[in-house]
Amino acid sequence: MISWWGALIGLALAIFLILRKLDPVYSLLLGAIVGAIIGGAGLEGTINILVKGEQSVMGTVLRVLAAGMLAGVMMDSGAAETLARTIVNKFGDRLAIFALALATMAITAVGVFIPVAVLIVAPIALEVGRNMHISKLSLLVALSGGGKAGNIISPNANTIAAAKGFGLELSQVMIADFIPAVIALIVTVVVARMIRKKGRAVLEQDLEDSTTTIKQSDLPTFKQAIVAPVIAIVLLLLGPIGTICHLPLLAKVNLDATYVLPFAAIIGALAMGKGEKIKSYAQTGVSRMTGVVMILIGAGAIGATITASTFPELLIDLIKASHVPGALLAPLSGILMAGATASTSTGVILATGSFAKSILGFGVAPLAAAAMVHTGAIVIDQLPQGNYFHVTANAMHMDIKERSQGIFYEFLVGGSAMLTATILYGFLHLL
Repeated sequence: MISWWGALIGLALAIFLILRKLDPVYSLLLGAIVGAIIGGAGLEGTINILVKGEQSVMGTVLRVLAAGMLAGVMMDSGAAETLARTIVNKFGDRLAIFALALATMAITAVGVFIPVAVLIVAPIALEVGRNMHISKLSLLVALSGGGKAGNIISPNANTIAAAKGFGLELSQVMIADFIPAVIALIVTVVVARMIRKKGRAVLEQDLEDSTTTIKQSDLPTFKQAIVAPVIAIVLLLLGPIGTICHLPLLAKVNLDATYVLPFAAIIGALAMGKGEKIKSYAQTGVSRMTGVVMILIGAGAIGATITASTFPELLIDLIKASHVPGALLAPLSGILMAGATASTSTGVILATGSFAKSILGFGVAPLAAAAMVHTGAIVIDQLPQGNYFHVTANAMHMDIKERSQGIFYEFLVGGSAMLTATILYGFLHLL
C-alpha cells in the first residue's frame, strides 16, 4: 500500500508539469512513478502498479478509437456543417442566438469535438452577428455554451471515460446528462442575449477572414448528414428504451459503442455517397483520438497510483469529519481536474481514475457519480492553459484579452449543468 502523501505528491507533480507545458502524457507518467516510489512501492512494485493502471483503461481506449471513426466522418464529409447551417437557417434571424447555440450543441452531440464544432459554426455565427449586430463576445458564449451542452451528451471521449470510470454503459451517461444539457442550453441563450451588445462588433474583415472548410457544392444534404448520428444514437439507446418501455427482448439488447460508432459512421458515409473516402475519414478519426488515447495511458498510471494508496480512505474520513456531503466530491473532482488541465476529457479521465473509489465510498450511485463528475468537468475547462481557449479565440478573431472576457460567462453555463446534475442526482437521488 502506497502512503497517501506519496500519491498526492505524484498527482500534484503531474498537474504542475502539465501547467508548465510539459507533454501531459509524460507529466502523468512521471507523477505516477515519483508518487509510487516515494510512497513506498519500490521499483518493482511501481512497475506492477503502472501495468495494472494501463490494463484498466484499455476498454476505454477501444471505445475512444471507435468514436474517432464517427467523428472523422461527421467532420470531413461536411455533415456537421450541413447540420449547423440547416438549424440556423430554420430558426432565422429572430432566434439567431438560440439557433447558433443549438447548432453547436447538435454537432457536438453527434460526436464532433467541441473545438472543431466551434470552428465549423464560427463563420456562420460571424455572418449572423454582422447582420443582426450581435457582439463577438455574445457569439462566443452562444457557441461555447452550446458546445458544452452537447459535449456532455455526446458519444465522445469524455463521456466514454465517465461511463467506463464507473463501470457503466455509454448510453446510461448520455441519458443522465440530458437534463443538465438542456439547462445549460437555456442558460447559454439567456446569458448570450444579455451580453449581445457587450464587446466588439463583427467587422467586414472578420467575414473575409472566415472560410468554411468544404465547398458548398460538396456538402451533403440534411437527410444524408443525419444518417450516421441517428443510427448511432438509436442503436446505443435500444437497451435503455427497452427498459423504460418494459420490453424484455429490447431491454436485453446491449450494443457496445465499440461496434455501434464505426458501423454508424460507415453507413453514414455510404448514405452520403462518399464510401470511397471511408479510409480517409478513419485516418482523420485516429489522428484526432491519438492524443486522447495517450492521455488515457498516462491517466491510467496516475489513477492506479492513487487507488493503490491510502489516499481514498483518508479522503473519505476527512470529508465525513468535516460533515460535508460526500456527493460533492464528484463534481468538485471534475471541476478541479478539468480546470487544472483545461481539458474536459483529460479532466474526466483524471477525476474518475483518481477519485472514483472515494466517491463510491460515500454510497453515491455510480450513474449519479458519473453525471456529476462529467458535468463538473465542463465548468472551467476553457482556461487559457488549454488549446480550446486559443482555438475558439482564433475562430472568432479575438485577442487574448477579449477572449478572456468570455471565461466567466462560460463558467455560468457549465456551472448550471453541474448544479443541475448535483441537485437531481447527488441530493434528490433521482437515479
